[in-house]
Amino acid sequence: MKRKIIRELPFHLMILPGFVLVFIYSYVPMAGIIMAFERLVPSKGMFRSPWVGWKNFEYMLHMPGTLGVLGNTFFIAGMKMAAGIVVPVLIALLLNEARNRLFKRSVQTIIYFPHFLSWIILSGIFIDILSPSTGLVNELLSSLGIPAIYFLGDPVTFPFTLVLTDTWKEFGYGTIVYLAALTSINPALYEAASMDGAGRMRQTLNVTLPALLPMIVLMSVLSLGNVLNAGFEQVFNLYSPQVYKTGDIIDTLVFRIGLENANYGVATAVGLFKSVVSFVMIGVSYLLAYRLTNYRIF
Repeated sequence: MKRKIIRELPFHLMILPGFVLVFIYSYVPMAGIIMAFERLVPSKGMFRSPWVGWKNFEYMLHMPGTLGVLGNTFFIAGMKMAAGIVVPVLIALLLNEARNRLFKRSVQTIIYFPHFLSWIILSGIFIDILSPSTGLVNELLSSLGIPAIYFLGDPVTFPFTLVLTDTWKEFGYGTIVYLAALTSINPALYEAASMDGAGRMRQTLNVTLPALLPMIVLMSVLSLGNVLNAGFEQVFNLYSPQVYKTGDIIDTLVFRIGLENANYGVATAVGLFKSVVSFVMIGVSYLLAYRLTNYRIF
């Protein structure tokens, strides 16, 4: 045991800085959960403010628009999850058929690059591109005789705009994951399918997709833990009061209640509600991942 500890000590020391950072920035702030059960008075602090029990949660449930915000969050997050599976899989299958390695690597680099850009940068770009008067997209539509579309100001089109822009930003990352999974497929399977007379399409349907299915199921199941994360940074930088009806999500609601209206207790209650639901969904997702794909964390 002593030799084992000495041998593994360098690895534990490597983990220590990350553990300290997680403890400071993730666990210590959890003391603020107490504000969800208080009527916070900033001058008294969160440990001496009046205790109100479940009243903040009752107020949250009776706020006008709460159910609409929950529906928006599930709708937007669900569409993002679906697009985040379908689009990367299709692009990975197409790139897998490319025989020119330079072309393949160039495309991978180009589609992966937006993943590293902040929504602070991209929001300014999309606001200009999607402008109803001078935006490039509406200029092209008008040249085809199609009326201008107010992508960021129309409550109907705004959620779909969020999904499309988020998919454009993130599908490159998912494509890399599925391409890595495709490299593990035994080439002998393709040779056997070719000898049996299967063309490229039949090989894709009968060899590639079945081999890729466990990874697709795993990524789909694990994404359930993000069902309430519809993307605060993206929504906050692109939405406006005219699209609150269909674009307001839990995170933006917490921001407005807590920071704009200074109602910290209710904001903490909403955030805690989201965290509890997300915790349950993460547990369910890992259970499903273990049952369906034999994926285990520990």
